[in-house]
Amino acid sequence: MTHDLISLISQYGLAIVFVNVLLEQIGLPLPAIPTLVVAGALAADGKLSTPVLFVVALAACLIADITWYLAGRRYGNGVMKMLCRISLTPDSCVSETQSRFERWGTNALLVAKFVPGLAIIAPPLAGATRIGWPRFLLFNSMGASLWIGAGLGGGFLLQSQIELLLAHLDDFGTIAGFVIGGLFAAYIAFKWWERHRFYAMLRMARISVDELYRLMDGGAAPVIVDVRSPTARSLEPRRIPGAVHVPLNAVEQHVKELPRDRDIILYCTCPNEASAAQAAKLLMDRGFKRVRPLHGGLDAWIEAGYAVETFATVDDGHVVSITLADGAENSKAG
Repeated sequence: MTHDLISLISQYGLAIVFVNVLLEQIGLPLPAIPTLVVAGALAADGKLSTPVLFVVALAACLIADITWYLAGRRYGNGVMKMLCRISLTPDSCVSETQSRFERWGTNALLVAKFVPGLAIIAPPLAGATRIGWPRFLLFNSMGASLWIGAGLGGGFLLQSQIELLLAHLDDFGTIAGFVIGGLFAAYIAFKWWERHRFYAMLRMARISVDELYRLMDGGAAPVIVDVRSPTARSLEPRRIPGAVHVPLNAVEQHVKELPRDRDIILYCTCPNEASAAQAAKLLMDRGFKRVRPLHGGLDAWIEAGYAVETFATVDDGHVVSITLADGAENSKAG
């Protein structure tokens, strides 16, 4: 029976590796590393060709990554928003991913597949930020090669243990299949629970765009804080008039500069106002009482027809010029 199982995997191993890697890189929660490890063990025993395995896995990676890169170039920030809505790790997707990309630049593509959240966002983000084709292909291919090599290399190192595991799986037959299916279902359930817990943690009172406009129009002078990352601001170079820029990862550094006797309204362009809610929770934990995220964020403000400022940025995200877009005379009445 063990021979039959290994023979089956040997026969269809390349197809299994290709499909699993492709689906994971597209964004489905189907971890490919276990498959690569098993394939690597069989390759070490001569049952699969290591060079062919590597090429098949690399082709699957590049097909998915190039597709996301092209989507990022064409649709920009909209692709990132869509991915964050469906991501099982929205906390990483919303804030940490872009921060890493900003710190590491194109080098982020070298390690993207090893970092949860960054793996699926990096290719479309590279496209949206207009990283050139040759540079993207070079760094992305190198990163994919490192990731595939790590998986196959793990199989080579654990060859005897993997073959022993396959023998046990074969002995238990259907039971083993149910166990594997149960573990996979448990993994998905756990990730969805993490997602639910994350958004539950950020559940708090929001302020609508109409309420914010009335505050501003009535002379209440709320402090409006744009918590977007420099990358997010470069993808959507507009802001609510008078907003100060304090990225989420820098909020703690600016706590002392924020007034406690005025309304503080935070906004972003991420699903469910996740970054703005994270920043609001951080301020509330430090004793701020009049803090609320803007419901719908900048997108809702623009959609409502209120005035925005358009700013030009340089590579480091600093503002070099500001102009009023859809000027105050065109803004919606409160």
